[in-house]
Amino acid sequence: MKEQAPFHVSYWVIALIGFMLIQYLLSAQQPIARISYSEFQSYLQQERIESLAVSDRQIEGVFREPLPGGETRFVTTRVEPELAALLQRHDVKFAGRIESTLLRDILSWLLPALMFLGIWLFLLKRMSAGLGGGGMMQIGKSRARVYVEADTKVSFADVAGVDEAKAELKEIVDFLKDPQTYGRLGGRMPKGVLLVGPPGTGKTLLAKAVAGEAKVPFFSISGSEFVEMFVGVGAARVRDLFEQARAQAPAIIFIDELDALGRARGISPLGGGHDEKEQTLNQLLAELDGFDTSSGLVLLAATNRPEILDPALLRAGRFDRQVLVDRPDKTGREQILRVHLHKARLAADVSAQDIAALTPGFTGADLANLVNEATLLATRRNAEAVAMQDFTAAIERIIAGLEKRNRLLNPREREVVAFHEMGHALVATSLPGCDPVHKVSIIPRGMGALGYTIQRPIEDRFLMTRAELENKMAVLLGGRAAEWLVFGQLSTGAADDLAKVTDIARAMVTRYGMSERLGHLALEREPHSFLGDNLPGIQTRHEYAETTASAIDEEVRELVERAFQRSVELLEARRELLERCARRLLEAETLDAAQLKALCETA
Repeated sequence: MKEQAPFHVSYWVIALIGFMLIQYLLSAQQPIARISYSEFQSYLQQERIESLAVSDRQIEGVFREPLPGGETRFVTTRVEPELAALLQRHDVKFAGRIESTLLRDILSWLLPALMFLGIWLFLLKRMSAGLGGGGMMQIGKSRARVYVEADTKVSFADVAGVDEAKAELKEIVDFLKDPQTYGRLGGRMPKGVLLVGPPGTGKTLLAKAVAGEAKVPFFSISGSEFVEMFVGVGAARVRDLFEQARAQAPAIIFIDELDALGRARGISPLGGGHDEKEQTLNQLLAELDGFDTSSGLVLLAATNRPEILDPALLRAGRFDRQVLVDRPDKTGREQILRVHLHKARLAADVSAQDIAALTPGFTGADLANLVNEATLLATRRNAEAVAMQDFTAAIERIIAGLEKRNRLLNPREREVVAFHEMGHALVATSLPGCDPVHKVSIIPRGMGALGYTIQRPIEDRFLMTRAELENKMAVLLGGRAAEWLVFGQLSTGAADDLAKVTDIARAMVTRYGMSERLGHLALEREPHSFLGDNLPGIQTRHEYAETTASAIDEEVRELVERAFQRSVELLEARRELLERCARRLLEAETLDAAQLKALCETA
């Protein structure tokens, strides 16, 4: 079947010009004389006019005999009859003139149209800005930012502290560089690789490093950018993203914050079944089934909430492989610090190993922020280089908050805070296996901390015994025990300590099976508010009887009370040292590990 020729606007333009040309030629063949109104009256008196056609403004007519110029028709502009008679009596030649209203007529319809068009364009621009700047006609287009290797400027050398994850992803790089050779034994690459880990551990950086190493186009988009107020837009953007990536294969598609798009369907007790997010997720599942890994297309995604992802997204054939990007250990933190420290001017006493020892639990983003904070502190004191004291101050600022030296406490409150913090420190130094005390201070910090005690772990720990948990509870209750021992009353300063102690004791009973009375049972799971545990109006359901709940409360209370009595006994045995250290802390406001050790040795 022959294709129909496309119609074009130029056809209309050519037809209009042809019509106007024919009209002009026809009018040229019939010459018309334009005469004044006075001449018209003269011809009328001479009876030389055969017929007339009168309108509001003009008079058209036909002569009985042609004029000397051959004109058989005429046209003249009307004049008011009274004025014409007056002018004729005074023998004045006169002619009517029609005032041109073309501009006024054009503006009368053009200005409202332009105003309406301007308002419409303004609203369209605002709406398109809300849709990401793509405009109404572009809302179904993918917003993925495309980087080439020169744009990412990231390689595996820039990623430190996650050696296991790097080793997993190097396999992806080898495949993208040579997909045919890599599948010579009949194997295939995973269609999708999911990077899982806490926030700030470097998942996005790892994905960019894969693109930089493989030197292929890198499509980067966030999961939240797929979902809009219009139904079907998210699915259209998923289709468009994969079409763009196929056109530039081999390539990498990276979806950050996958949990915004891939949340398990139907887990929310308040959500419906037919949701725009579900349509978008269904389209992503279809695209994952529809592309061939031999074409050199790899999907990377990152999330810090893998437990809420839809099971269909994680099945074999879609996201085949999950790569854990966890918080770095001490060696990993040291490697990350070396990457960031080479950009700063450092003093001789700065050691990446010492800083790594002071920062357990810090992620890569936390360490980058730590180096920046230390650099700013050194700049603020007009130093030539960043010293170790700047890093120590930056760690305290990140952990405990900003110093509040303007928050003045009365002498009684300062004394209570001093004994409270020294109670923590002395209990920690008295119990075996506790982390050594790094610093004790009564300078207020952060939102509500009137003082703080910082302990520095000797090594990274991944398991804790019951004895170690009981020691940790005793240290947390050491401040409250010191207040009770010295002042005979309790204050509100131990609110945070009590919350932490209660959590530890409840976890020991309900999750770790460390209760002799209840035995080796896991009575509760780790709560996740996003799964509906703590939603307003929804009560948490326990899978045990009320008698068991009463037994749990009794066990928790006994554990906390035993830890408190243990702290009181330890401090009572060292009462004189507690008094001396607290008085010294009131004078100096801050004691470091060396000063505290010297005070304890003189006891």
